[in-house]
Amino acid sequence: MPIVRNLGRAASQLLQSSGCGCGISLVPVRAIGVSPRQVASDAGFHSVTFSESDHPRVLITGGLGQLGVGLAKLLRKRFGKNNVILSDIRKPADNVFYSGPFIFADILDYKNLREIVVNNRITWLFHYSALLSAVGEANVPLARAVNITGLHNVLDIAAEHNLRLFVPSTIGAFGPTSPRDPTPDLCIQRPRTIYGVSKVHAELMGEYYHYRYGLDFRCLRYPGVISADSQPGGGTTDYAVKIFHDAIKTGKFKCYLRPDTRLPMMYIDDCLKATLEIMEAPAESLTMRTYNISAMSFTPEELAQEVQKYVPELQMTYNVDQVRQAIADSWPMNFDDSNARRDWGWKHDYDLPELVTTMFSYLSSDSRIAQAN
Repeated sequence: MPIVRNLGRAASQLLQSSGCGCGISLVPVRAIGVSPRQVASDAGFHSVTFSESDHPRVLITGGLGQLGVGLAKLLRKRFGKNNVILSDIRKPADNVFYSGPFIFADILDYKNLREIVVNNRITWLFHYSALLSAVGEANVPLARAVNITGLHNVLDIAAEHNLRLFVPSTIGAFGPTSPRDPTPDLCIQRPRTIYGVSKVHAELMGEYYHYRYGLDFRCLRYPGVISADSQPGGGTTDYAVKIFHDAIKTGKFKCYLRPDTRLPMMYIDDCLKATLEIMEAPAESLTMRTYNISAMSFTPEELAQEVQKYVPELQMTYNVDQVRQAIADSWPMNFDDSNARRDWGWKHDYDLPELVTTMFSYLSSDSRIAQAN
């Protein structure tokens, strides 16, 4: 299929895809489940008896994006360095490459992705490969291929090999007809971006595979995620990351959203903690497969006021990007995450003042600023 091949080549220029690899630890054999893509009767599987292990074997696709590297660090600390394989279609920095197993993998290459899961005896898969909202609107065919076709490959492989699968969703899965303040777990969605449409598709397909094939699918709707060790990646909420870098470097920040645009946000450590908690939660405690999570909600003006406590000379101006503003206006202002707090004990650690303090603490040294840039 030349179109898919061309899209795959384009993806290597714009996006994080999947990959895997390296150190091997012993895990129990998983039974091959039923999935839409049946295993050929003459498929050559290598039969080996493995010893028991308490730790999952983890693959993270799209691992060089905002969350993948941090998640790998957290999971390696918990499960062991060689049990967590980071993957992408981009070349990793030296510090990432030497921090643990990394391999190239393209989620649009079904056969290669399946080989990675089989050869490395993967039991947990975190699927982070995606084009974000603003980038997706600029290249809808690529976003459709990566966010939807890539998801289908991952779902089929996860169902076939009995994996526990995590796929993140987002505030972008809601639309202008959704209740915005607060937005509950279950309500009308109807997003108006390809990114949002692909996330609703992922939620529904994951739940379908759970009920139809028994796939252990788990999903969190992330709010805007803020971290100091990554640059903005094309998302509508990325202003809340860029403001810190610009405040330190130039003392000036031009925001592409209106000053009163309220959106739910979260510091990256809370996001990673929630992701691990939902994956470790007992299946019987989950009353649904897709949950809202949140920590705080603020506007650009409120964020600027907190930033000015550290950089009083900050000059905040506004040059509204109509595309991203329209996206933000269709998203929730506040998330209702009461089901996550009730079912598996979700509790955030960072509110807005703690977030700003942590960001400036992290970015205060020249070496950290150089690394982030």
